[in-house]
Amino acid sequence: MAAVNKMYGVCFHAVRQTARLKAARLTQHRGFRVGAVRRQQPFDSTLEKPQFPGASAEFVDQLEFIQPNVISGIPVYRVMDRQGNIINPSQDPQLSKETVLNFYQKMTLLNTMDRILYESQRQGRISFYMTNYGEEGTHIGSAAALDPSDIVFGQYREAGVLMYRGFPLDLFMAQCYANADDLGKGRQMPVHYGCKERNFVTISSPLATQIPQAAGAAYAVKRENVNRAVICYFGEGAASEGDAHAGFNFSATLECPLIFFCRNNGYAISTPTNEQYRGDGIAARGPGYGMLSIRVDGNDVFAVYNATKEARRRAVAENQPFLIEAMTYRIGHHSTSDDSSAYRSVDEVNYWDKQDHPISRLRHYMTTRGWWSEDDERSWRKQSRKTVMEAFEKAEKRLKPNPELMFTDVYQEMTPNLNKQRESLWRHVQQYKENYPLDMYDK
Repeated sequence: MAAVNKMYGVCFHAVRQTARLKAARLTQHRGFRVGAVRRQQPFDSTLEKPQFPGASAEFVDQLEFIQPNVISGIPVYRVMDRQGNIINPSQDPQLSKETVLNFYQKMTLLNTMDRILYESQRQGRISFYMTNYGEEGTHIGSAAALDPSDIVFGQYREAGVLMYRGFPLDLFMAQCYANADDLGKGRQMPVHYGCKERNFVTISSPLATQIPQAAGAAYAVKRENVNRAVICYFGEGAASEGDAHAGFNFSATLECPLIFFCRNNGYAISTPTNEQYRGDGIAARGPGYGMLSIRVDGNDVFAVYNATKEARRRAVAENQPFLIEAMTYRIGHHSTSDDSSAYRSVDEVNYWDKQDHPISRLRHYMTTRGWWSEDDERSWRKQSRKTVMEAFEKAEKRLKPNPELMFTDVYQEMTPNLNKQRESLWRHVQQYKENYPLDMYDK
């Protein structure tokens, strides 16, 4: 036992000696390093630059928080004043008479279709509708600046974009009536348009889902290396969704040819902008994501056209996203499920309808140049209403889609559970056939 204790003591002494030796060497090494630092040249801290990988900035020695509005409001770009006069001739897009007349006729045709379908819903003929009153300039101005091959992701208030691309009135009506001519086969709510032939992705009801989808599509377009862009429309209310952040950030970091087009119309259903955000609108968010941004007068169709055209050109040439905030006003109710008189005054709505409407502004421009007269206006209004009513009456008479279409277009081959549901449906219909007038459905 004494021998063991003696050996233990020797080992313990050796360990302590080793530890002392290491400590001495470490102290000597540190002393050498400190001495080396002391021998360096004098250092000027004012010349030091931040090396952090997450931002590009300078050091400061004063504590100061950045103010929300770093500039005194982002300016609103416009070409025409409210009377249709060109403010700066260098910004006049110099569009031909035929092109301007087409702008006007598409804007007013959309307005006429809105009135008829809105009344149709009020009469119980269709289940739902959303008008575009007051925002026609944002639709037509942006649509005209795009290439037909560009992909469009809409929200639900961009019918004018599809109309400008040649989508016929018959198909607008067919979709709202969910009849057998509807490209969506009656599966969607009214105003949820879509057309593969015209590169217009089908509208979906959940808010802002189109924003990250558009970023993905733009990245795919970039990989194809073709002269093509993507445009994504949304309202300022949708910009509060998390999907907006994801879409903005993805498009910027992946350098995608994408135009984010925000229609800031003053209200997210019943929520006014002063309750939606505290910053300077939506355009102010662009720099934070590394995006070039602009704010335009959405009631000036030429300003919208110029901004979208330049953004489209640069997005394709430089592979980068752009953010356009078009300031406008939603004159109509949010939808037929909304009564906007509960949260805004009649005087407020009348101001925008009578004093600063995109259709009247463009009409002033045409009248000044002798391109449009009162007789032209009466004739066109009568003709456009007749055209819309013909499509309306045709849609009402068409049969509904075949019920079998509820089970198709998801799987290439019908799955067992879908077969079960299908069989159950037809048993139910046969049992209560008096409640299911199948003669109204396409065979």
